[in-house]
Amino acid sequence: MVLSAFGFSVMALLVKLAGQRLPSQQIVLMRALVALILSIAFLRRAGIPLWGNNRRLLFLRGFFGFTALSCFFYALVHLPLAEATVIQFMSPIFTALLAAIFLSERPTPLLPVALTLGLGGVVLITRPAVLFGEASATFAPGVVLVALCGAFLAACAYVAVRRLSTSEHELVIILYFPLIAFPASIPGVLMGELIWPNGREWLLLIGVGVCAQVAQIFMTRGFKVLPAGSATAIMYLQIVFSALWGALFLAEMPDRWTVAGSLSILLGTLIAARSAATPAAPTTCVMVADDALVDSAREKPGFSSISLASDGPGSPNGGCTKPAE
Repeated sequence: MVLSAFGFSVMALLVKLAGQRLPSQQIVLMRALVALILSIAFLRRAGIPLWGNNRRLLFLRGFFGFTALSCFFYALVHLPLAEATVIQFMSPIFTALLAAIFLSERPTPLLPVALTLGLGGVVLITRPAVLFGEASATFAPGVVLVALCGAFLAACAYVAVRRLSTSEHELVIILYFPLIAFPASIPGVLMGELIWPNGREWLLLIGVGVCAQVAQIFMTRGFKVLPAGSATAIMYLQIVFSALWGALFLAEMPDRWTVAGSLSILLGTLIAARSAATPAAPTTCVMVADDALVDSAREKPGFSSISLASDGPGSPNGGCTKPAE
C-alpha cells in the first residue's frame, strides 16, 4: 500500500509537470489511451467478453470516471499539488452520502459531522474571499469548485461500480472508464489549444499512465493481504508524498491553513469510513487520484472498498477504489 500511495503521488506530480504547458484535457486523453490499451489486453488474455451486461450503467460508470478525472487533472494543473490531492479526498464522504441514498446502505449517524468537517477543511485550505476577505483569498473559486466536483463525480463512479459489482466482471468495469474517457476527451482537446508534446512531455505523459497502472497493481495486492482499515490508513500517505513532491520539485510549501484543513478533511473521511454497518464485513473507501482496480477483491468475502457500507446488495464483491475516474 505504501508503494501504491507513492505511485499515485508520482502520477499526480507528473500531471502537474506536464500541465505546465499542455492542457489538462490532453493529459486525460493520453491517460485514457494507456488505460484502454492495457484494459483490452487484460480482457483478451483472460478470455472475457468486452461489453458486459448492464451497458447503460457501465456507460454511466465510464462517464462519471471521465468527468471526475478531467476535474481532478484540471485541479492538479491549477492548484498546488498537496491542496488538489487533499480536496480529492472528499470523495469518500460523498460516497457514503450517495450510497445511503441510492444503495440503501446504512450510513453512520456521524455522517453529517463528517461532511461538515470535510467542507470546513476545504474552506480552511482555500480561504474564500467572502469569508476571509480579499487579502486572504488564495485560490480562484472556480478552480476550487472544479476540484470539489471532481471528488463528487468520483463518488458517483464508486457507487456505480458498487452496483455493477453484482453483475459484471471487474475487468469489464475497469474497461469502461477508458472506453468512454478516450473518445469523450477528444472534443475537449480539439476545441482547446492543441499543443504537440515535446520529448520531455511525451515521457511525462507515458509516465502518468505507467505510474497509475503500477500503483493500481500494488493497491490491489495490498487490499488482498491487509485489513481494509489498515490499507485505508496507509493510502493517506499519498497526501504526505504529494506535499513532499510539491516542496521538492515545485517550491510549494503548505501553510498552517492548509495543514489544518487537511487534518479536518482526513478526520471527516475517517468518520465516513465508519459507515460500515455490520462488524463482520468491515469496509472502507479510499480515494486515490485515478481509476479503481476491482481485480481480486472478490477473493475477500464481505469486502468492498467501493462503497462505505457492506450490508448493501452485492457486498461480497468489491474492489480497490481510486479517485478520480
